[in-house]
Amino acid sequence: MSLYKKRSAPIRIALSVMTLSGLVLTAQAQGTSAAALSGSVSLKDVFETAWQRQPEAYALQSRRDAAQAQAKAASMLSPEPPSLEISQRSDRMTGNSGAREAEVGIAVPIWLPGQRTASADLAQAEISLVERKLLASQLRLASSVRDAWWGWLRARVDAELASEQLANAQRLAADVAKRTNAGDLAKSDQHQAEGAVAAAQAHAAQAQAASAAALAQVMALTGRTAQADLTVNAAVEPAPDSTPHTVAAVGHPLLAELEDRITMAERTAQLISAQRRSNPELTVATTRGRGAFGERYGQTVLIGIRVPLGAGPRHDARLATAQAEAIEVQSQLVLEQARIQADKQGAAARLEAARTQLDAAQRRAQLANESRSFFDKSFGLGETDLPTRLRIEAEAAEAARQAARSRIDLASAISALRQSLGLLPQ
Repeated sequence: MSLYKKRSAPIRIALSVMTLSGLVLTAQAQGTSAAALSGSVSLKDVFETAWQRQPEAYALQSRRDAAQAQAKAASMLSPEPPSLEISQRSDRMTGNSGAREAEVGIAVPIWLPGQRTASADLAQAEISLVERKLLASQLRLASSVRDAWWGWLRARVDAELASEQLANAQRLAADVAKRTNAGDLAKSDQHQAEGAVAAAQAHAAQAQAASAAALAQVMALTGRTAQADLTVNAAVEPAPDSTPHTVAAVGHPLLAELEDRITMAERTAQLISAQRRSNPELTVATTRGRGAFGERYGQTVLIGIRVPLGAGPRHDARLATAQAEAIEVQSQLVLEQARIQADKQGAAARLEAARTQLDAAQRRAQLANESRSFFDKSFGLGETDLPTRLRIEAEAAEAARQAARSRIDLASAISALRQSLGLLPQ
C-alpha cells in the first residue's frame, strides 16, 4: 500500500510512476475543458484557466473597443466635435434705447495638413499593438505556468518514488525481523532494517510536503483548489520542429510587441509634427438684431475662420517626448533580441543534454533494478549481508528516481525551447 493511501492525502494520484513515464514520452491530443480543474488536467488546461484570471484578459475587449473607436474618429470629417455658439446683446443696462441682437452659430474644427492621415495610421498601430500585447502577456504567463507545472511534476514523481521506497523498506524490515526471530540474523541487523524504514518514512513525508507545496503553486495560478479526483495528463508538448506554424511565420510575441511599440511612438511623433498648432475652426453664424426702438429687425450671416498661432515650446516638448520613447523602445528591442537568441541557444543545448541524460538514466535504472533482484535472492539465501542489501536497495531507488526525473526534465526542456521560440502551451 502506498503512502498516499496510508496518510489519506488530499489528492489521490491515479497514475503510477510507470504510467506517468509513458505519458511523458508520448504526446497526446487532449480535449479537456479548462473551465474546471477536476478530472484529468494538463499543462494547457492550467494555462487557459490561469489566463482567464489575468487583468489583461478582463480588459482586452475594452482595449479593442478603444482602438476601434480611435480608428473611427480618424475617419470623421472633423478632428473634434463641432460646437454650438449662442449669444445675445442688448442695451437694457446702458440706456435701454432698444438695441437688440441675437446670434446663433456653429464652429467646426478643421483637420490640419497631414493630421488626418497621421491619426489614421496611429489608430491602426494601436489596433495592432492591442493584439500583440495580448500575445506577449500570454507568453509571459506561460513562462510562470510552465515553471510551476514541471516543478510540480518533479515533486510528484519524487513523492511517488519515496512512497515506493518506503514500501520496499518495510517489506525488507519484515523479512529481517522474521529471520532475526529465527536466529538467522543478529539483532543489530534488525535495528539497521528498522532504521532504514524510519529514514524512508522521513523522506516520504518530506517528498509529500514538497509535492503539496508545488501543487499549491500551480493552483494559485488558476485560483482553484485541487479536487480529490484530480489526475494528471503529463503528455509532453510537441517539439517545435513538428509545430505546423513556424516561428518565422508568426514572429516572436515579445519582439512583435516591441516593434509595434516603436511603430506607435514613431506615428505619435508624426502626428505631433502635423499638429504644430491647434486646429483651425470654421464658423458659420446668423445674426438678427435692430439698432433702436421702432426699427425693423435685420438678419445677417457670418462666415469666419479661426486660425491659432504655433504651439511653440509645448509642441516641441511633446515631439521630443515621442521621439525619446521611440529611441528607448528601439534600444530595448536590440537587448530583447539578444536575450531571446541566448535563450534559444541555451534551451536547445538543454534539450540535447536532457535526451542524453535520459538514455543514461534509463540504462542505470535497468541495471540497478536487475542488481537489486540478484542481491535480493542472494540475501534470501544468506549469501549477502544486510548492509550490502540496504546499499543496493538505496542505489536502485536513486536510479529509479533519476530516471523518472530525467523524463520530466526532457519534457521540461522541450517546453523551455517552445517558450524561447514564443510558442504557447499545447
